[in-house]
Amino acid sequence: MPPLKTYIAVIGTLDTKLEQFLYLRSQILKNDPSLAVILIDAGRSVIEHDAITIKQHEVLKASGFQGGDGALMLLPRGDLIKIMIKGAIETVKQLKDREEIQAIISLGGSGGTSIASAVMRELPITFPKLIVSTVASGDVSFYIAETDITMMYSVVDIAGLNEVLKAVVDNAAAAIVGMAKAYAKRIGNGHNNIKATKKGIGITMFGVTTKGVDAIRKWLESHGFEVYVFHATGSSERSMERLAKGGRLHGILDLTTTELADELAGGVFSAGSSRLTAAAKAGLPQIVSVGALDMVNFGPRDTVPKEFRGRKLIEHTPSVTIVRTTERECEELGKRVAQRLKENCIRPEFTEVWLPLRGVSALDVEGQAFYDKVSDEALFTAIKNGLEGSGISVNELDTDINDPGWSESIAKRLSELIELKG
Repeated sequence: MPPLKTYIAVIGTLDTKLEQFLYLRSQILKNDPSLAVILIDAGRSVIEHDAITIKQHEVLKASGFQGGDGALMLLPRGDLIKIMIKGAIETVKQLKDREEIQAIISLGGSGGTSIASAVMRELPITFPKLIVSTVASGDVSFYIAETDITMMYSVVDIAGLNEVLKAVVDNAAAAIVGMAKAYAKRIGNGHNNIKATKKGIGITMFGVTTKGVDAIRKWLESHGFEVYVFHATGSSERSMERLAKGGRLHGILDLTTTELADELAGGVFSAGSSRLTAAAKAGLPQIVSVGALDMVNFGPRDTVPKEFRGRKLIEHTPSVTIVRTTERECEELGKRVAQRLKENCIRPEFTEVWLPLRGVSALDVEGQAFYDKVSDEALFTAIKNGLEGSGISVNELDTDINDPGWSESIAKRLSELIELKG
């Protein structure tokens, strides 16, 4: 049955932003007086107010900090934030474990956003999380990571209560009220978060591999699987890993590994050196391919570094420019694919690499702008050589990555691997 009352956690540094948080609290209750607000103080200094539900000293105690108020005041800001993050995570985790909150919201600058986002990253996917932040108009990947945190730009600094900030906070309050009520209704109907009813499969996709992925997805769905498609823009593997840890994924089809090219050449969608390791370390059945390794991704055309401007270059959208990878880069990419799989696969018998010999993207087929058989061959050869003796099989198909026959074959094989693993 649904909770008797819907509670929204509001967390922030109340020693510097009490006025703004009290306004947020009032607007939440104005939207729906039947709701309850749990106001949590994660600031440096002790603040007393009747509206504060969980006081600063309680958060501090949850962090395990042994010093008193005097020692806390002397801490550098960075150390203080780490302590408050630890205490806030533990505090909110206890509330969530007891099912005493159905949403969380915060306001903040860089410090407050760091605390709130760290807390929210520990909460389950689909649990409502919203931050109004001064940093939300920039690169917020550090704060959001692979989670579903919603961030709203404050437009003006969170200082005082001018008409612009009040309007932004009004919108945020309305949004979190709607999220909380929807979530409470969902869990009341027995759909708490994302309980598995089917075996789940994660697939990575890019625009230039969409046709193939769509065909794979439809085949898998028609055979009883739940399919989660991840856009390969830097956090796809972390997102897959989070769902896998939650027991949601039973297999991975890492069709689109383009982030490796960005890591190598300095593109904007790098996933870092852990790419290709999560599913391997988990022992999940997986098929890895080389989708979109023919390209490095940059921003608008004028942001492409000078050393790339003499290459084959396509303005994919006004905000995305793609550059063709070279033969030497493709050889190195092949070596990295092989090395990371070989070094991290705990169950090599459940990992396979599939190579589409006629093109690794929609732009890499004969007659298209990025078609380069020599570079592709360097990629394929490096993978095959690198995986020799590893126990990881390599399957070469005389087709391109978006071909319908390829799609059905690779979908069938992944379902077989999942069945074999049981």
